[in-house]
Amino acid sequence: MDKKTVILLIVSVLVLLGMLYFVGIDEVIAALKMADLNLIALAIGAQVFTYFLYTWRWKILNKIAGIDASFKKLLPMVLVGLAVNNITPSGRGGGEPVRAYLLFRDTEGSTFDETFAAVVADRALDTFPFVLLAAITISSMALFFDFDIWLLAVMVLAVVVILMLLFAIIYMCINPGFGMRVEGWILALVRRFYKKNSESVENSIHDAIVGFQHTMIVLMSNRKGLAYTLTLSFAIWIFEILRVYLVFLAFGADINLIVIGEVFIVSCLVGMIPLLPGGLGTVDGLMILLYSAAGIPASVSAAATVIERLISFWMATMLGMAVLPYFGSSVLNNISLTGSPEEIEESVESQPND
Repeated sequence: MDKKTVILLIVSVLVLLGMLYFVGIDEVIAALKMADLNLIALAIGAQVFTYFLYTWRWKILNKIAGIDASFKKLLPMVLVGLAVNNITPSGRGGGEPVRAYLLFRDTEGSTFDETFAAVVADRALDTFPFVLLAAITISSMALFFDFDIWLLAVMVLAVVVILMLLFAIIYMCINPGFGMRVEGWILALVRRFYKKNSESVENSIHDAIVGFQHTMIVLMSNRKGLAYTLTLSFAIWIFEILRVYLVFLAFGADINLIVIGEVFIVSCLVGMIPLLPGGLGTVDGLMILLYSAAGIPASVSAAATVIERLISFWMATMLGMAVLPYFGSSVLNNISLTGSPEEIEESVESQPND
């Protein structure tokens, strides 16, 4: 991690500590002491199971794309991707180019364009159930929660933007003309801001878009595989919400599973805003406020949120960082570039494909 990432993580932790101080640290500690450890263990188990579901879905997509990678090889890549998503303020997208790079480097006969397309398809499949759940959540909260109109407008706008990006990616793959226009917009930006070796960069962008379109068309043409992976995507979100529910049950909180799901989806929306790494601090604070608004004591909301984030955020981050050395120093150097997709893609050409 570079200085900027470390500073942002420190700021995030300070924000969280400030919120805990405001709630009352003594009360939060008292609530932590009464937690049911068996239910906490179940929540951890649900989180670990989602790692396997993530890997399983990605393995299916890679097979459809003609990329031969075993489950054993993909699981550490998934953990590294999750860790990079958490430590970079990139709207939970910093880890995707890293995953694509690792897959490209450790598989024979694949190009970075193909592995990146498989990763984007994996991300897109994750977006379908999220958009559906977000739409239902926003509608429900508009009816049953007393929120300011501006907050609802922001949530609606976030869903619309995500949906537009998703359909733009899909449409770019089925309409070559639209893909050429997207390429033109990107090249115009490159010419404006990237003066050095512009022609080389433009050729790389063209090759990447063509390869990306080809691979995505292959992925979308396999309806059985897509139906299978979409089912896994919904299962992943169900287990994510179940994990949060188990944590609150561990603290004896009397809360509806639907409310848990609503707050979780809203928190995910906020976490996608690239302000702090993994939304740390902002997401935690929002969860505490919303659960408290749903009738749970602030101390219990804070304690449950701390445990939930230890499982969902810090456990994934620590596991990803622990397996990172397995991929070698060159990967450490790439990830030290703050997970920027552009920087990682530029480094690919200098790295041999095994």
